[in-house]
Amino acid sequence: MKLWPFKVTPGLDDKPMIGVTHKYEEKQFSAEEISSMVLVKMKEIVEDYLSTTIKNAVVTVPAYFNDSQRQATRDAAVIASLNVMQIINEPTAAPLLMVSTRKPIALEFKRKHKKDISGNPKALRRLRTSCERAKRTLSSTPETTIEIAALYEGIDFFATITRARFEELNIELFRKCMEPVEECLKDAKMDKSNVDELVLVGGSTRIPIVRQLSQDFFNGKELCKSINPDEAVAYGATVQAAILSGEQNENVLDLILLLDVTPLSFGLEKHGGVVVVFIPRNTKIPVKKEQSDWTTIYDNQTSVCFRVYQGERTRTIDNNLLGEFTLTGIPPAPRGVPKICFDIDANGILTVSAEDQTTGRKNMVPITNAKGKLSKEEIEKMVQEAEKYKFEDKEHKKKVEAKNVLETYAYDMRNSIRDEKQGGKDSSG
Repeated sequence: MKLWPFKVTPGLDDKPMIGVTHKYEEKQFSAEEISSMVLVKMKEIVEDYLSTTIKNAVVTVPAYFNDSQRQATRDAAVIASLNVMQIINEPTAAPLLMVSTRKPIALEFKRKHKKDISGNPKALRRLRTSCERAKRTLSSTPETTIEIAALYEGIDFFATITRARFEELNIELFRKCMEPVEECLKDAKMDKSNVDELVLVGGSTRIPIVRQLSQDFFNGKELCKSINPDEAVAYGATVQAAILSGEQNENVLDLILLLDVTPLSFGLEKHGGVVVVFIPRNTKIPVKKEQSDWTTIYDNQTSVCFRVYQGERTRTIDNNLLGEFTLTGIPPAPRGVPKICFDIDANGILTVSAEDQTTGRKNMVPITNAKGKLSKEEIEKMVQEAEKYKFEDKEHKKKVEAKNVLETYAYDMRNSIRDEKQGGKDSSG
């Protein structure tokens, strides 16, 4: 947050709120609202390109997103007036297409000019943007420069960086890129030799050393170079949307429906502060698992609180609490046996229920009320605000277009008058 040019403050239930200035007024937005604005813009671009209205969408998220983040993404889509057909992991979407620099530039500036910009978010943002541009340039050239006019207190900044230096500074990060690849093969119980195609996803896979490390890891196997790494995920999601919507195009008729997996394990808290896993990570979804040997802790216990966790650690404090609910009305009796059910839909969103087998009393929780999540009323309010800003944006666009038309007209008139005067001088002469 120290590097962001905007403020983040705690809102209701300690939910992070983003502060921005809109029409000279400080406004507070949740992350879901900001995300929905991006989705609205993307939706408008697609609608203009296809000349049709978009209502449904397949949304991709990073594989490491937990249940809360997936639900927040879904909420953002609802605010953007999109019906989410499915939420899928980005690495899962990409294969359907087939069948930051860490240089201490701020310290460099301090060394040269004896000025510390670490407390200036605007200067740091400009510096990070320039470094990002330099990183991209180094993917195709061996050396580049970073030039920023009036970076801090009117002082210009200039530095040269080579690809070799860039790789040296970030080599540990690059090597860490291979760790998830190893873990992926291990989870899939596959050997490197079982891999047919190597598709790299994301702009950073253009970095030569990342490509080289990937190729070396797979014993020199050629990388697929015909696919734009920035478009692979979006293309795969589009194919999935076509399959889900029943598209009859010959390009998708022979493709099977995509199966995703849970990125992290789901479980319940057991007495003693430990997590009992019900659904291990990498389980194919949708999935439903039940367990009938879950017992109450004490005799004559009339209610049980269930806390649902996500993560890979043993202790509850080391995992992510998704939500909790209480099963009440249990008849006083020796320790009982409630039946527990974990149900994950195709979007990776979890519902947990418990039923007392002696009385049939049941309670459940779709994990949508965890701390920081949006209520139905909050979502509806944000939808209304999104429509309000959409109208304001359209009105602003009309004003800009009208202004441009007026300026063009005035410019043409000025030129015409100038030409007439010039013509008059020539004829008089």
